[in-house]
Amino acid sequence: MYCIIVKTQLQPGVRKAFLDAMLPNAEASVRDEPGCIAFDVLEARDEPDTFYLYEIYASPDALNAHKETPHYKACRAVVNDLIAEQSVIRADITALNPANPGLRP
Repeated sequence: MYCIIVKTQLQPGVRKAFLDAMLPNAEASVRDEPGCIAFDVLEARDEPDTFYLYEIYASPDALNAHKETPHYKACRAVVNDLIAEQSVIRADITALNPANPGLRP
């Protein structure tokens, strides 16, 4: 399995617009994409206007397929202008929570 962790620093005052676009994208990704295992949206407590996206895909190809979906493209069309800075960590998953037997790398 393949994981990306996206750190997004927003421009001030755009939190609501970001979440209005990102949350439906996250929901649709898990619901509609067989290759998307998880898509969590996290808001940093100690860093204002900072969000982390924790996404697990079956493979790098599944992530590439995600980027071709209508919900991803609609989300990016909105959030691109709201982002001050963004970085991505790419990782292979070596272990997952054993309490969730449906997920195995």
